Amino acid sequence: MDAARCELAAEFLADLRRIDAQMRDAKKKLTTAVRASGTTLTSLSGVGPIVAATAIGEVRHVSRFADRDHFAAYNGTAPIEVSSGHRKIYRLSRRGNRRVNHAIHVAAVTQVSQRHSEGRAYYERKRAEGKTPKEALRSLKRRVSDAVFAQLQADACRAATAPR
Repeated sequence: MDAARCELAAEFLADLRRIDAQMRDAKKKLTTAVRASGTTLTSLSGVGPIVAATAIGEVRHVSRFADRDHFAAYNGTAPIEVSSGHRKIYRLSRRGNRRVNHAIHVAAVTQVSQRHSEGRAYYERKRAEGKTPKEALRSLKRRVSDAVFAQLQADACRAATAPR
């Protein structure tokens, strides 16, 4: 019985090593593809090659969005008002492209986890204003969405004016 467990554990360890190597290779390929695209998204705090690739792949042409508000509605970071009476309340939108929303969420959480980032300062400012942690993160996600949109627009303008 002990020999069978050791053999099974060795097989699992070999599988984990193989999967880890595949993940490293995939990340290298993704990093190379993002660099080749010429995007500057990775210059934003919290945006690495995976977040950038997700945004580029899902958005495709940023010109299809009239403005940052339409982009926020597309990715689900535009808040939905659910007010009643005199009290104004906004909640998370379940609409939009969930993959882009997740990528923006990852960037926002990364910013909050970095002590001296602008995102952390913004989050702390929102908390000091009396917002709950979820509300503050939601506000930061919208701010990240606006920054991603601006960067995608700048990349598109630069690509359009570049000599071919």
